Amino acid sequence: MTNKQNWRRSATCRIAVGTLPLGLLFTSAVMGAFAQQKSTYTFTVLHRFKGGADGANPYAGVILDSEGNLYGTTVNGGASGLGAVFKVDKAGHETVLHAFSGRPDGANPYGALVLDTAGNLYGTTNIGGNGAFGAGDGTVFEVDTTGTETVLHGFTNLAGEGAFPVAGLTLDSAGNFLGTTECGGKWNVGAVFQMSATGTEEPLFTFDKSDGLYPWAGVTLDPAGYIYGTTSGTNPSLCSSRTGKGVVFELDRATRTETVLHSFTGGADGQWPYGALAQDSAGNLYGTASAGGSTPGSTGYGVVYQLDTTGTQSVLYTFTGGADGATPWAGPYLDAKGKLYGTTFYGGAAQGPAGYGLVYQVDASSGETVLYTFTGGADGANPYAGLVEDSAGNLYGTTYYGGIAAGSAGYGVVFKLTPQD
Repeated sequence: MTNKQNWRRSATCRIAVGTLPLGLLFTSAVMGAFAQQKSTYTFTVLHRFKGGADGANPYAGVILDSEGNLYGTTVNGGASGLGAVFKVDKAGHETVLHAFSGRPDGANPYGALVLDTAGNLYGTTNIGGNGAFGAGDGTVFEVDTTGTETVLHGFTNLAGEGAFPVAGLTLDSAGNFLGTTECGGKWNVGAVFQMSATGTEEPLFTFDKSDGLYPWAGVTLDPAGYIYGTTSGTNPSLCSSRTGKGVVFELDRATRTETVLHSFTGGADGQWPYGALAQDSAGNLYGTASAGGSTPGSTGYGVVYQLDTTGTQSVLYTFTGGADGATPWAGPYLDAKGKLYGTTFYGGAAQGPAGYGLVYQVDASSGETVLYTFTGGADGANPYAGLVEDSAGNLYGTTYYGGIAAGSAGYGVVFKLTPQD
């Protein structure tokens, strides 16, 4: 590990099945009826999960293919209740491509999928497979164009490879996959790994407590081959009791040397970054912290930040916990015009945990614009995931809860926001 200078651009743990990853409790407040918020976007629910064979609780967002079909994962539901891979077509029809059974195919996929040029899907499961832990240490899997699932790698937490991946994968130009594990590695606080297209996996870096704890998100790869990511700093499952505020790191893939670019303090700069990073053409990084910021409350409601090529952090927006949102879990989506889009898990119509989350836009000139506020009813509630955009400017995402009658938590939705200007 090296300390931040001017930087170049170019074991036992698991998440309990069926629980929230951070032990956050869903509010018992009565959900309001569905109502469209006035904005420059029209909100549409494409699919409401029923909690059975069709899946339940999508933690990750969706990805798009060239024909406009959406693909994603649910943590729960499916034929065995252990999660599923799904497809939603342009008409909103959902198809379950694979339902997980635990062993040997994996269970509880939290991460987003990645799509190759042949149309095959790749992802991770948090547990399952044939690892040493009782429920398995997680897998890397492929679902081909016929819907056949193949386990490419089963984590064992041996030789520092890591265990229990939460995030999805990043695919490089040579067809190799990069990812993180929440736990495992030499000190049981997480690792960065790479895997060939044929399933040969090796650890690139294991965290050692001083340089980051518990990488929850996936990694971003720049054209020069440098890897960027975040560590959450605190563990929502049972890896250990160690805690921190989180870091942004750079990993030189060739030398496997890590540089800490920013260590969060828990003050105005934020704390506990659970989302992945976005990078612009100039090499600046953008991310969110789920808490912190100079706002009222014991831990704050989170921030959107930029990290420039000198490693200097600038807070672009601090959430207040009210109508502007609270607790941004996912990293932001950066569009071609330099605007950032994302979601907050809480806030919106009500303060802090009483709200059901929202979709926001942030840019340097105008601050934050709320694009949609969830009501907790038929429109969904509490999005963990970020957003994806198609060529027409439509935004797509998921909510972890909601989608059915008011007064019940629901199993989540896939939604679309269509620009009207």
